[in-house]
Amino acid sequence: MKKRQLGMKGLEVSALGLGCMRMSFGDKPVGDKQEMISFLHTAVDRGITFFDTAEVYGPFTNEELVGEALEPFRGRVVIATKFGFKHDPNNGPNPMVGLDSRPEQIMRVAEASLKRLRVEAIDLFYQHRVDPNVPIEDVAGAVKKLIQEGKVKHFGLSEASTEIIRRAHAVQPVTALQSEYSIWWRTIGDTVLPTCEELGIGLVPYSPLGRGYLTGKIDENTTFDNSDIRSRNPRFTPEAIRANRVVIDLLERIAA
Repeated sequence: MKKRQLGMKGLEVSALGLGCMRMSFGDKPVGDKQEMISFLHTAVDRGITFFDTAEVYGPFTNEELVGEALEPFRGRVVIATKFGFKHDPNNGPNPMVGLDSRPEQIMRVAEASLKRLRVEAIDLFYQHRVDPNVPIEDVAGAVKKLIQEGKVKHFGLSEASTEIIRRAHAVQPVTALQSEYSIWWRTIGDTVLPTCEELGIGLVPYSPLGRGYLTGKIDENTTFDNSDIRSRNPRFTPEAIRANRVVIDLLERIAA
């Protein structure tokens, strides 16, 4: 497995990272707990060292799964998790209601995530989404304090603009930016990517295969179960699938 370095502080990860969200979260998780633990162990055996989870996935259960599965490999793997959502325990099965990146919330999430992940320090701590009600300087300052306390190793952002990245980086160096990026979703290419290159920030692209579309196995006749989030995604209407077929045609020509 090839390696990549994220940021300027020596965080080395496998070139392929494994997103763990659907293992225990979403409309229809892909397997039961023991199946997913076995799957995670196999991923490590095959050279994957970079795993992505979040407090909101479940909520909480995905971190617990990842923590239990990867505990035997402590020190050999990098686990990224995220903060930034508001909690309301009275909101039924989904207690996450809106954004909350207040410093006190970040501190609470860090302490809880450490326990669920069964680690002494969080390798990479992302702000899950930018909170317009909390200055990014306060967010970066809170993570900086956690780094100084030895509870977090690296600071990350997700889906942040160039302005937010620069302001955060001025307070606490940002190691990685996680954003959607692929041949059919390139909005970060004009300004965000050059900013990351300039500042030495690693990019962690999610949905690099366009949520399955770029595999070429989806066409306008494909249907999605109600449990599949793509059934509600406008990019997966028959009209959109047909219009984007030119991307698949191009890939097929290059592959040939």
